[in-house]
Formats: sequence, C-alpha cells, structure tokens
Amino acid sequence: MQNSSMPHKPARAARFHADLALRAGGTVILPGEAAHHAVHVLRLRAGDEVTLFDGRGGEYAGRIAAIERLRVSVEVLAHRALERESPLAVTLVQGVSAGEKMDFTVQKATELGVGALQPVVCERSTGRIVGERAAQKRAHWQRVAIAACEQCGRNRVPQIHAPLALEQYCRDAMTGNGLLLSPEARIGLREAAARLGKVMTLAAGPESGFTAAEEALLVQSGFVPIRLGPRVLRTETAALAALAALNALAGDF
Repeated sequence: MQNSSMPHKPARAARFHADLALRAGGTVILPGEAAHHAVHVLRLRAGDEVTLFDGRGGEYAGRIAAIERLRVSVEVLAHRALERESPLAVTLVQGVSAGEKMDFTVQKATELGVGALQPVVCERSTGRIVGERAAQKRAHWQRVAIAACEQCGRNRVPQIHAPLALEQYCRDAMTGNGLLLSPEARIGLREAAARLGKVMTLAAGPESGFTAAEEALLVQSGFVPIRLGPRVLRTETAALAALAALNALAGDF
C-alpha cells in the first residue's frame, strides 16, 4: 500500500524543442514531430504544463491551450534563463560508425554536453556517405541530438556538421588543443587535459579505429594522441568515456 503521508512529487513537465519565435505571452503551434509525441506518446491534454526551448539558450514555461488532432497550441509563459551546459566547449570529431552505433554516440555525447559534433568518414568506416545521403544523415543526427536535449534538460542544441572525409577535415582544420584517442598513446587523458583550457577538440575513430596514416594526419593537424587506460574501448564507448572523464576533471560531476 502506498504511504499517503509521503509528499507527492509531480512529474517533470514534458520538454519540446521548437525552432520558433518564442516570447512570453504568445502562442505557438508545436512542430509536427513534437506534436505527434505530445499527443500519441505522452497523451498530453489541454491544460498540461510543458517546457519549450529553441536551442539557443534558456527555456519557457508553457501550457497546452488546445489540441485538435495533431495541431497542438501552446501558450508561452515566463522565460527561464536556465542553462545546463558542460563547463567545457568540446567539439567531437567522430569516425562514422554503422547504424545505431553512430546514433548512440550522437545521443549520449549530447547528454554529456558536447558543443558540436563533426562526423568524419574514415578508411574503416562502414559505407560511404556522399551527396544527398550525407545531407540526410546530418539531418537525422541533428534530430537525434534535439531529442537528447529534450530528454536531458539541455537548452542549447549542439550543431551536427555535415560529414566530411577525414582527409578533407584535416586539410581545413588546424587546432592546437586537439586530443586524439589512441590505444598506443603514452600520455593519459588527465595529463593531457591539464595542459588545455576549456575549449578543445576530441577525435575518436570508427570501428577498428583510425589507421596509422589517419592518426598521422590528425597529429599533423595539431592533435595530441592520448590513451584511456589499459583497455581498448569500442567506438560507441571511447568518446563517451573521454567526455565523461573530461567533465569530471572540470568539476561538472
């Protein structure tokens, strides 16, 4: 039997990303995917409280004004200048992995506070992503990041860049604060991170990692090879472990 003396803890208001002109006192219509989730998954009703954010900082309290099939009107209430960002500004350069592994990396990297993600197609990446397929993949991964922000409470959506061949990325990007995850490196993450500030770039390979030639290209572009302990981590684990460790060292945890 439930103890009636225990205080009631209300469920957290559902969060929706709305790339709209949000302002207190206005009314907005939820975008299609958000409306579908509100009606068919969360079973929300008129009068239910929600939270809206546009991905550029802060959030708004809201209240559902009306639901007509999949047309969900939301009354925008007070703005809340809340941020739940990592103290670090990390760009993740991630070797493209297959299917759900890449989705998982994008989702969890977003939850861990990554600032931006640059997918790179490597020699050991599965398949090739070019042209229209590259645009579709980028849009899909951006939606994954938005959904992760809705879940974890972030009000700033990380930018998912269009996939590039690793060689092209290395030609265009020169960094003095890059960390390259490499099982053969001699420097540990703690030692390397102590030399950097709050802004950095982290590179992680696809399945089976970067080739020796690709690691050499990244080193020439300013990346310092580092290791994450004695164990070899999978592609869907390595970057996330590094992000979590960096956040812990920065005092985020």
